[in-house]
Amino acid sequence: MPAGLLSLVARVFEDDGPLARAVPDFEPRPGQRDMALAVAAAFERGGRILVEAGTGTGKTLAYLVPAILGRQRVLVSTGTKNLQEQIYFKDLPALAEALGVRFTAAYMKGRANYLCLQRLETLRQSNGAAPSDLGPRTSDFGPRTSDFGRRQTDPMFAMLLDWARETETGDRAELSDLPEDLPLWNEVAATSEACLGSDCPHCNECYVTRMRQRAAEADIVIVNHHLLCADAAVRQDEYGEVIPACAYAVIDEAHQLEDVATQYFGIAVSNYRVEELCHDAEQAIAAHGLDREGFERGQSIEQLRDRARAFFMGLQFGRAAGPLYQATGEDRVRLTSEFLADIGDAGHELAGALDLVEQVFDAVKDAPENALAIARRAGEIRDQLRFLLRAGDPDFVYHLETRGRGVFLRASPIEVAGIIREQLLDRFQAAVLTSATLSVAGSFDYVRGRLGVHPASELRLPPEFDYSQQAILYLPARMPDPRSPAFAQAASEQIVEILQRTRGRAFVLFTSYAMLRAVQPVVERAVSFPILVQGTAPRSLLLQQFRTTPNTVLLATSSFWQGVDVVGEALSCVIVDKLPFASPADPVTSARMDAITRRGGEPFWEYQVPLAILTLQQGLGRLIRHRRDRGILSVLDPRLRTKSYGRAFLEALPPAPLTTSLDDISRFFGD
Repeated sequence: MPAGLLSLVARVFEDDGPLARAVPDFEPRPGQRDMALAVAAAFERGGRILVEAGTGTGKTLAYLVPAILGRQRVLVSTGTKNLQEQIYFKDLPALAEALGVRFTAAYMKGRANYLCLQRLETLRQSNGAAPSDLGPRTSDFGPRTSDFGRRQTDPMFAMLLDWARETETGDRAELSDLPEDLPLWNEVAATSEACLGSDCPHCNECYVTRMRQRAAEADIVIVNHHLLCADAAVRQDEYGEVIPACAYAVIDEAHQLEDVATQYFGIAVSNYRVEELCHDAEQAIAAHGLDREGFERGQSIEQLRDRARAFFMGLQFGRAAGPLYQATGEDRVRLTSEFLADIGDAGHELAGALDLVEQVFDAVKDAPENALAIARRAGEIRDQLRFLLRAGDPDFVYHLETRGRGVFLRASPIEVAGIIREQLLDRFQAAVLTSATLSVAGSFDYVRGRLGVHPASELRLPPEFDYSQQAILYLPARMPDPRSPAFAQAASEQIVEILQRTRGRAFVLFTSYAMLRAVQPVVERAVSFPILVQGTAPRSLLLQQFRTTPNTVLLATSSFWQGVDVVGEALSCVIVDKLPFASPADPVTSARMDAITRRGGEPFWEYQVPLAILTLQQGLGRLIRHRRDRGILSVLDPRLRTKSYGRAFLEALPPAPLTTSLDDISRFFGD
């Protein structure tokens, strides 16, 4: 970092500095300036710093300015792809103009966001099209009248082909009309399992390779936490690296990092993963004319499908898991080695079928690289399946998860603090971890322990908004216990009363789908405002409809508690049904609580309460996003006032005036 970085950054944030002169409506904010100077100091001296900067602080510019002026490559990791794109397409161009400094930037997403030219070509050939010379913009995908078999009349496939002729990035985000859950994309996405590496005939044109090349030449590299952890995981397994080496890092929305790391440093085998292997094996056979030995290969693939079907159906419905699902009502259940023994024979038969596929494809003479990749993938899934069936590593919790038609057998690390510290933070000379919600009761101890951030300096900035004027907090005077059967009806009645007074314009955030489903019909019958419900359309479409349709009400669960930004009158009320405690029946939660108990701690106070406080802060934080925003915050859970831990939650809520009167809501909007 250059000498004098602190003074350079200080000048940028002066009342008449470059930002004030160049950025429309720029308002000098003491908190933003303090954060920018703290980031610059961390870059100069090295080490780690935790920064809690509430909504309205302007924390993105506060860390981007020292990153740009530092003249060293800086990695910025965000919680969402939306924030990545905001930084790349909006914030960085504005700063380039305001600062008058030349720098380069690149953004990187996970591989599954990019088109794989080899998989697209294999799909074409397997459906009757002639081979073609693929490549960005110059690729010849053949005439549109070519016989694409089952894809011939598929408009989405035709759209992909047209787009592949033009795109320079291969990023599916360019296809705004492509459904988020389109199965076809999974057949052509550049997943790591399907990658042929340097042996791929399209290696030079590969969009993932080009993404990495742009990042290797950039001063600012923007990723998201999923890619950050995926990169650390492949480094751990000695598969190389995805993200170029950076000495300095900013981890925005750092409160999400533990959950993402738990996912990426775990192991999972699913029916989707096995079926994708079978599908790609069949595509390779058809595309490369491997039929001279096709009987044996075809037989091995069909056997693999049969074994997989028997195993995953046994997991979901057999004696092993069926009763447990029924008893808990959860879609994730914890498993033990004894529990898995009941399904062990079917699991070992599946492992044997994977072993056969590996051997058969390994034995093909002069095999193309994607046939050898099939063998490698089969071996990896087999080895991971055997690890899962043993369920013997005490550092992991083993669990079964169902999601739609997917059945997932998983092993998740119980604690990730050491992994985050060693695999992520120790790679950087300086690291800034920031979020609007990092402290509990004024202390960073909880997040320090969960993320392994020791040692670190701290900065906690005061709120930028005047909640005494911009919001009120409504707590019903009387409500049944949230575990009572009467709670759903009472919550429905309260929600209807609030919505009538706010004229809709509300997020109603639930801690479970069960409560959402119980409340939904009551609200739909009682109010005349447009109702949107999570799950009825893609998240991005629901948000677009909410922003553009007057007086709309959105009923949603966990995915709308954070990372959602609606400014203005469209969102004038946020209602939360219950305190968002993590369910003790959740496998990862229960394993972490057990670990705290074993070391003599109190899991409820050390883990569940702090996590619930941070989650509640995120949910209520959807309301006030700008100094001109006004609205109602409401929590229907009576435990805020009836339980000893309620005070900890109340002290963590935005400092808005508290009321138990519905009439005060009417007066607030009347004023």
